[in-house]
Amino acid sequence: MVTVPLAAETIFHLGSFPVTNALINAVVASLILIVVSFFIRRSIKMIPKRGQGFVELILESVLGYFDKVTNDRKKSRQFLPFVGTLFFFILLSNWMGLIPGTGSIGVWEMKEGVRELIPIFRPANSDLNLTLAMALLSVVASHVIGIITLGFFAHANKFIQLGTMWKALRSLNPVKILVAVFELVVGIIELFGEFAKIASLSLRLFGNIFAGEVLMTVIGSLIAFLVPLPFMAIEIIVGLVQATVFSMLTLVYLTVATMHPHGDDEHKEHEETHANKTALAH
Repeated sequence: MVTVPLAAETIFHLGSFPVTNALINAVVASLILIVVSFFIRRSIKMIPKRGQGFVELILESVLGYFDKVTNDRKKSRQFLPFVGTLFFFILLSNWMGLIPGTGSIGVWEMKEGVRELIPIFRPANSDLNLTLAMALLSVVASHVIGIITLGFFAHANKFIQLGTMWKALRSLNPVKILVAVFELVVGIIELFGEFAKIASLSLRLFGNIFAGEVLMTVIGSLIAFLVPLPFMAIEIIVGLVQATVFSMLTLVYLTVATMHPHGDDEHKEHEETHANKTALAH
């Protein structure tokens, strides 16, 4: 009986560290990206050949796409290594899940009296641990870059506006104090919203890739030839879409985190809404 367990399964241990089938796929994807990047870097010439020209065309297209979110080529260049790496890693990991043998080649083991197949390879993003780690990295990176760009207090004031509260208390103006209290409460709510970003990023990617793996496993176990091809085509598109959504939302978070505060929450909300709408529209 072929099943797709929710959690990635351990293949072997390195000391006390468990190596899962999803981790193996993630390591293979990382090695492929490292090797390809190494050879591309070595082949760079002042007069580009066809391969280098193609890579430069892709990078220029990506930077132009980033510019529509950041409205700043300097920021686009600054965020490209991080966001671009996330995109290509997620995309490659998703597409590697469609390689024949992924999820179907493994060893049979008896678990609670039931014979189950333990696959050696499993789509990396079908492991919630990986998607959660990438989401946490994205959100934490946005705050770190925000602090580096704006300074700690300017960045923290976007959430907990203690400075505004202090000025209101010194003014002894009841209206200003009431407004400052509301702003403080809203800032705390926004702070909890940062944790919601982590949950939504990780669960969206995990849910779509895991559902696709379950679908392909079920279809492949019923009919192994021709019929799975349309579903594989759909999964190729889903893999691209999910990589794009994850990376572009990360770009939005980075862009908003590096926006200078204007002391006007409404203006800040407008900027964030504009960045989100621009990312989704393009």
